[in-house]
Amino acid sequence: MNLSDFETILRASGDAPISFTLPDGSAVPPHFHLTEVGYVRKDFVDCGGVRRTDEYCALQLWVASDVDHQLKASKVASILDHTQSVIPRKDLDVQVEYQQNSLSVYRVASADRILGKLVVRLESKPTACLAPDQCGVSGCC
Repeated sequence: MNLSDFETILRASGDAPISFTLPDGSAVPPHFHLTEVGYVRKDFVDCGGVRRTDEYCALQLWVASDVDHQLKASKVASILDHTQSVIPRKDLDVQVEYQQNSLSVYRVASADRILGKLVVRLESKPTACLAPDQCGVSGCC
């Protein structure tokens, strides 16, 4: 989901509590904090020697011991309003950084109003060979 679509859904959801569902069906604890919103650009060379660029809007979630709050969709939209000087475009994909045992990065797959909440479903961000014609591994891609 891109940032423009995500912001539209947040604004339409008003004061609905927001929750994030991980790919395994479990949820980020409801008292999470949104500690960072950033623009990530990665310039790299793939295994075939091709230069590539990946860009996205990163939301970092953090869970502390203060369990007496829950962010509302409108608050997250307000936080995103402050990122205009950092985020260059609204067509960037939104990805979520969340640490359990190790830091994981997930793509935002969907965001839907369900029983008065805005439920944001996250999906795994897989790795892949970007040069299958040069990889040399049978059945690679």
